[in-house]
Amino acid sequence: MNIPTENNEPPSSDAQSNKRRRKKSIVWEYFTIETVGAGCTRACCKQCKKSFAYITGSKLAGTSHLKRHIVLGICPVSRLNQEKNQLSPYTPGSNTNDADTGTGPPRKHYKTTPVFASIPFNQDLCNHELAKMIIQHEYPLNIVEHSGFVDFVRTLQPKFNMVNFDAIQRDCVHIYLREKQSLLNLLGGIPGRVSLTLDLWTTDQSIGYVCLTGHFIDADWKLHRRILNVIMVPYPDSEVAFNHAVADCLTVWNLDSKLFTLTLDQSFANDAVKENLRGLLSIKNPLVFNGQLLIGNCYSRVLSCLAQDALESMKKAIKKVRESVKYVKNSEVIDERFIELKQQLQVPSMRSLTVDDQTKWNTTYQMLVAASELKEVFSCLDTCDPNYKEAPSMDEWKQVETLCTYLKLLFDAANVLITTTYPTSNIFFQEVWKIQCELTLASMSEDPLICNLIKPLQEKFDKYWKNTSLVLAIAVVMDPRFKMKLVEFSFSRIYGENCETWIKMVDEGVRELFLEYIVQSLPPPTFVEEGNEVVAKTELLHEGTLLSTGDGLSDFDIYISEITGNHEMKSELDQYLEESLLPRVQEFDVLGWWEQNRTKYPTLSKMASDVLSIPVSTVAPDSVFDTVSKKMDSYRTSLRPMILEALICAKDWLQYESSEFSNAIVKMEF
Repeated sequence: MNIPTENNEPPSSDAQSNKRRRKKSIVWEYFTIETVGAGCTRACCKQCKKSFAYITGSKLAGTSHLKRHIVLGICPVSRLNQEKNQLSPYTPGSNTNDADTGTGPPRKHYKTTPVFASIPFNQDLCNHELAKMIIQHEYPLNIVEHSGFVDFVRTLQPKFNMVNFDAIQRDCVHIYLREKQSLLNLLGGIPGRVSLTLDLWTTDQSIGYVCLTGHFIDADWKLHRRILNVIMVPYPDSEVAFNHAVADCLTVWNLDSKLFTLTLDQSFANDAVKENLRGLLSIKNPLVFNGQLLIGNCYSRVLSCLAQDALESMKKAIKKVRESVKYVKNSEVIDERFIELKQQLQVPSMRSLTVDDQTKWNTTYQMLVAASELKEVFSCLDTCDPNYKEAPSMDEWKQVETLCTYLKLLFDAANVLITTTYPTSNIFFQEVWKIQCELTLASMSEDPLICNLIKPLQEKFDKYWKNTSLVLAIAVVMDPRFKMKLVEFSFSRIYGENCETWIKMVDEGVRELFLEYIVQSLPPPTFVEEGNEVVAKTELLHEGTLLSTGDGLSDFDIYISEITGNHEMKSELDQYLEESLLPRVQEFDVLGWWEQNRTKYPTLSKMASDVLSIPVSTVAPDSVFDTVSKKMDSYRTSLRPMILEALICAKDWLQYESSEFSNAIVKMEF
């Protein structure tokens, strides 16, 4: 059988000697045959002109690699054409083939087999991916019973047997249990402790849901944040409701001996609730600071409350700005006129006007900043457009500009929580200290506008500073760029002549915490029977006499004095604090530094690992700027608590699903 050449010339004798069946593959609509030498024929892509092996001597390369070039989008020209075709709307019953409509030249039709026909259909894998989709995108479980979705899936794959509500619920729970076991394995292997955050999600009913999130550093010195439980509390106003939730979480995840700190939100935790949680923390973690590492204020919620108070104090001026922005953006004609005025006035601002979302205070701040930079354009619009009646006065523009100056302080501080995936606790001291200094200074301003705006904010933030400054200061001491030096510098600015008292408090806190880690690193005592009493084995001499009377810790006292006293052998903490500060570079990996120096500081590095993982915020990054509390919708509250927890936790955990598992599915099923 003759093999046609690219120019439809008679085939060469070499080509004739290779007797092959007539080519019927669809790939020959996209490829031509080129003879490049004696006994060597190649296939050339009509679109990108790349050539591929086809016939070499008596060997036929086949067409599978040619199919992949076209179908899988390897050919750049073919891929571009496919993307263009996807932009064309589909009309049922229409046919875009010119040859079939008679408007184009006739084309030869081939009976073809779909390229992916060789890939077997797998119902179980499809069920698994459907369950993952529902979890990851928070689709309702009963989507599998929606007629439109069922028809859509049937069109994509007629072989797929649509599962019912109960089946897809079981598949979602199976994913949850599998990921839970993976997380249990991860937590079981961490060398340090786990800090928890508590957040309360409200409902339209009288019940609430406590979301408990764990923060910890693994054996590779990577900081993790995982939702551990979502527990329904029938009486969220109860003083012990959160105690039960925390206790359940610790039991389920085997964390009774690993709890380090608790961080909660002041908005739902009154003094009685905090005291009960502090008591629980003292029981679960009696060694570390006598269980007193409880942070009673969520950093992001504190910033949001301050921002809302500031916005509320100037709501009249803000309302006028908002209405002005709406007036411009709601009409294309007015918007174009506004842009023309801006160009005529040569206003240099590059910001665009957008109406704010009042449930996110950062959008209000951004709207005010943009509008204040364009205030000259608004003033000009006021003179030439009689329908524009909401123009702020010059005094109101001054109020807005002053407000933006201090909102920027809060905005920049909150941005730290969203620009860093998992911020370590050492970065927050300088942010909180800066806000404390600026608000304190502004509250004493002689300008009544500034003083009246800032004084209430400063009083609120001062409470947060007093409650958290010790923990945040200990965290920044664990940063080798700052150590105690930043604490000394910042406290001198805040407390003036009284700074030594506060600096000493931090220094003693760091040393007390370090000594507790030394105690934990000591080997546990062994006990033996001596007559009718049980005594520590270390207290017995070979002759059977006691080394000491009393509490038996005299050797421990000697040990502590040796490592902390003024001897040649200094403690790890003293060595660390006395060494020079590292250069203050912005992109500094504090966890990486401690990982590299864990051999030099074996005990101090364990302390640093736990301290640097302390969370200061209870909310997820996407809720940092929220002005309302997180609320559970009616659909989710209609689910059984176990199913609700499975869906929320699994969504969080699937972000970290191992690539090994995904690859295993592909290899197993295909």
